[in-house]
Amino acid sequence: MLGTRPEIIKLSPVIRELEARGADYFVVHSNQHYSYELDQVFFEELALGKPAYSLGAKSSSHAKQTAKIMVEIEGVFLKKKPDVVFVQGDTNTVLAAALAAYKLGVFIAHVEAGLRSFDRRMPEEANRVMTDHISDYLFAPTERAKQNLESEGVGKHELITWRGPFTPKIFVTGNTSVDATKQNLELARETRSNYLSSLGLKPKEYLLVTAHREENVDREEVFREFLQAFKEIGEGTKKKVVYPIHPRARKQLKEFGLKAEGVKLIDPPGYLEFLLLEEGAHCILTDSGGVQEEACTLGVPCVVLRKSSDRPESIDAGAAELGGVEKNSIKKAFKRIEPASGWENPYGDGHAAKKIVDEVVKWSLS
Repeated sequence: MLGTRPEIIKLSPVIRELEARGADYFVVHSNQHYSYELDQVFFEELALGKPAYSLGAKSSSHAKQTAKIMVEIEGVFLKKKPDVVFVQGDTNTVLAAALAAYKLGVFIAHVEAGLRSFDRRMPEEANRVMTDHISDYLFAPTERAKQNLESEGVGKHELITWRGPFTPKIFVTGNTSVDATKQNLELARETRSNYLSSLGLKPKEYLLVTAHREENVDREEVFREFLQAFKEIGEGTKKKVVYPIHPRARKQLKEFGLKAEGVKLIDPPGYLEFLLLEEGAHCILTDSGGVQEEACTLGVPCVVLRKSSDRPESIDAGAAELGGVEKNSIKKAFKRIEPASGWENPYGDGHAAKKIVDEVVKWSLS
């Protein structure tokens, strides 16, 4: 089950692993992301085939979107009767699919379980906490994520479930984002070699910025601070600032009447193009959890445009710095992290998907 750009990317190694083993599986897409640039292009580029079911969720309030996905996916589950449903991350798609599966007694495998920002104002935090507490198989990307789960009592007790007594299982597997990045970077280099030059960019001579989170771009004062920080950091380093702007962020930019001075705005590129943008950047400034992971894997220092991070492993490894949401704190974080290099990747060795599928297959045969 998937529904957004990051879910497509991070579940692609799992899909490939299932396909390689000849497993009986099918893909359901909620269409939480539904524009071509944030959806269909990823299936095409990654050769994943078309989803068996598309639910047409699209944009709405959190409650309406979650409810629509629940209603639609319940029908699919009743028809197909799956033994287990894979969900990944922390979106409304994840929570809706997990709740529907839980009510029907379908086993839930949560990929990227145990992440915590400890900021309940984030919709994603509520989604992942609730999903973790009703999941059967929890695939934590790091030891810290496992510890988060155990501190909340997950996996410590046998539970009475629709299917009978069961104790949730926690496995540390690494993050599938590492698998996806490694699997697709060579493809990107082979098939998109002219992409940077087409934008007038040279490796390590530009800064890559992304900002899309609701708590950031929907607040005029925060978005203004971001744009001013981008402008001043670009001027200070004499490097171009490139911002692939999410449709939501572009809408808010216009609504607030803000100007992105000194910032090159581009439409969201395909995943392969974005990997090349990340690899070639001097530094990345982002509010995206997935981009934090990819930057760490690619060896590019990163400023986290949030007050807290659900990927503290990047910070602990010396690959990222918490920048907050104010111009001056962002600039200070950039100055601290800019020279960073040579860290050990805390997110694994690129074999997370194999470990995940191994455990599910082992369970299905027991």
